[in-house]
Formats: sequence, C-alpha cells, structure tokens
Amino acid sequence: MKIGEVCLLTNDVQRLAAFYKQLLEIENDSNDETHQFIITEETALTIYNDGTAKNNRNQNICLAFTVDNIEKEYEKVMNMGAEIIEGPTKRPWGTINMSFYDPDNNMIFFRSFPTNS
Repeated sequence: MKIGEVCLLTNDVQRLAAFYKQLLEIENDSNDETHQFIITEETALTIYNDGTAKNNRNQNICLAFTVDNIEKEYEKVMNMGAEIIEGPTKRPWGTINMSFYDPDNNMIFFRSFPTNS
C-alpha cells in the first residue's frame, strides 16, 4: 500500500498553490480556483477547496520535505516572507531541520541529511 495523495484543504486555492509552486519550484500550468495538482509523482500534493469554511488553525498536521541544501532553502523561504518557526538546527539523530508556516498556517518542515565527507 502506498499513500496516493496529500491534500491541503483551503479557502484560497490560487494563493496556497502559488506558495507551493514557488516553494517547490514547480509549475503546473493551472490557475484553477477549486483544485490544483502540485506534485503528481508517486505521492501527489494537491490544493483543494471543498466549499467549506476553514479556520486556518491547522494544529494536527505538518508536511516534511527532504532537501539537498537546507541553507539555500532557508534563504528562499525567508525571501518568500514565510513565518519561520525554527531556522536550520542540527538534531541529535543527525538531520538538520527547519520549520515554517505556509499561508494557511500549515506547519512545514524541511530536513537535510548531511554527509560526513
């Protein structure tokens, strides 16, 4: 069994999709106001407005992305104006993590696995 899709529910598909397109450096050639696929590989990331009002206090979900260069990604996120929760920090288990909020206050983690070369 594989996870087929992670979907972020929002009241503003275009705003949230634009954030993720810039963050992930992906273009999906869509300006749909109701539903957009952002990542369409093995596990899809979609942005969807199901017609219900959202409170944007998403406290029980986060997305984590593995990145090659966390310092470069940190600069990009800062330049995008995202609210940083924690800058790049080395964890006891060896990863370097950072966290921030997307425009709907979903928590996002970037992590890198440094090599000992």
